[in-house]
Amino acid sequence: MAFKVLALGGDGIGPEVVEASLKVLEVAAQSIGLAVDLSQDLLHGACWEKYGTFIRPKTLEKARNADALLVGAAGGPRWDHIVIDGGPEEQDGLMKLRHELDVFACIRHARAWDALIERTPFKPARVRGADVVVMRELCGGAMFTQSRGVESKADGSRRAYDLNEYGSDEIARFARVGLEVARRRKGRVVSVDKSNVFIAGKLWREMVEDVAKSEFSDVELTHLFADNAAYQLCCQPATFDVILPGKGSVQGTAIYEPVHGSAPDIAGQGIANPVGMILSMAMMLEYSAGAKECAKKIELAVDAALNAGFATKDIGGTHGTVEMTDAIILHFQSL
Repeated sequence: MAFKVLALGGDGIGPEVVEASLKVLEVAAQSIGLAVDLSQDLLHGACWEKYGTFIRPKTLEKARNADALLVGAAGGPRWDHIVIDGGPEEQDGLMKLRHELDVFACIRHARAWDALIERTPFKPARVRGADVVVMRELCGGAMFTQSRGVESKADGSRRAYDLNEYGSDEIARFARVGLEVARRRKGRVVSVDKSNVFIAGKLWREMVEDVAKSEFSDVELTHLFADNAAYQLCCQPATFDVILPGKGSVQGTAIYEPVHGSAPDIAGQGIANPVGMILSMAMMLEYSAGAKECAKKIELAVDAALNAGFATKDIGGTHGTVEMTDAIILHFQSL
């Protein structure tokens, strides 16, 4: 059966980088004989402009029936102050998508690329070799709490609140994914919390510890307070493997997207950096399509293109989106 992909370009530079990733996907899929059933749709601002909603029920249904989603970037000043009835997930197309698909575990991969080390704010010797996965919980906590609002006090001042609440089951399922990712890598997890201050942090630490001891005895678990974790990450990033902050193979539909924003100031200029989106697509091939070697080959192609001097303006180069994409494809085909 064909691997079903739903591509949602979103806003700003989103459609441009998604288009770039689809060009690479076509070449990569052909190289391993993977049949891809691709469909595309609108998300957030682009969807609002055409349909008056941030995401259509029809799109959600297509998402549920897909094996994986590729999402560019969503949002922009034009739609930031639109408020509609419903909870926090109704105010944002991407949040609604995450909520409906229950994609609670976000895997964010950060790597120090040798070709770019001199262009980072870190000392090269400090950052070289860094290869870190930062996990992020997406469907609980303050982001999706219904206990939120603004109260007016008797003295005329106002009080705003967003309750950070987690259930033990929410923490446990998230911990399992992070520990499984670590098992596939170097076998080390740093769980980050504020258990010295927050009650939710105490439950977080307790549940992560319980899951690790009972199900992942082969994974090394360390607990750090958030302040110290941030400091240590800056001082010695190469010592980290997987970071599991309180805030395997993928089962069910997964969403793959880069962490950058929609950058409306450069949209349509052909200068957007497609690398984050292309690497997100590579993760899709590894985690959802089971094509780990092909995903690794895409990473090597990105590395080769950077080492050959290809770079977009944001990372100190002069190449455009298409040139960067074509260079990656060329190096992929030569590997």
